[in-house]
Amino acid sequence: VFLVRREQVHFWEIDKEPTGFVLIIKKSFIEESLDKEMKQMLSVLSEFSCLFPKESNTIDQLFHLLSQENKYTGNSGTVVEGLLKALLGKLLQTAEPVKDNSIKKENLFYEFRELLVQEKKLINNVAHYAKLLHTTPQNLNAVCRKENKLSASETLSEYIINEAKRLLLYTDLNVSEISYSLDFKDNSHFSKYFKRFTGETPNTFRNSNK
Repeated sequence: VFLVRREQVHFWEIDKEPTGFVLIIKKSFIEESLDKEMKQMLSVLSEFSCLFPKESNTIDQLFHLLSQENKYTGNSGTVVEGLLKALLGKLLQTAEPVKDNSIKKENLFYEFRELLVQEKKLINNVAHYAKLLHTTPQNLNAVCRKENKLSASETLSEYIINEAKRLLLYTDLNVSEISYSLDFKDNSHFSKYFKRFTGETPNTFRNSNK
């Protein structure tokens, strides 16, 4: 299993027609997903250039199921997401990985993204993460704009809103409790913040997606 990251320069030297699957995971699919565990698995897998599965039959079956389901859903839906998560989990569980040494850990955007994915509690403050990454907010902002065309603040907001949606849909926490867990000082500030990015209040979003 070969893993190619977005905008990674690569080259295939193929002397005969290969058989297998090509799986393209779009950024929009990841952004819309509320499954934090799946994003963590993708983050781990992104460090590898190649995997050698020890249970190829199961992995092959999951690829077939994904291909079939995609015909009906158009690369969306909970079934596709569930199958993808199962595939990623099986790869991490059974495959022998080969790390890609070309991934430079000094890439601040990569490290920032890793930090957000792995954080147990998000802090709504770019300076907080800049300090953890031993850089300045200004430098982190410049790196994010260069790599992702979004500022560091916008990148952080994406993760906060995504986590807020997950908590609203999949937990019984009330809005005040969610507000506190996401580092907002009060419920009103969180509600205005959420509405600015989604067009809905937290309660409206929760009720309309039940």
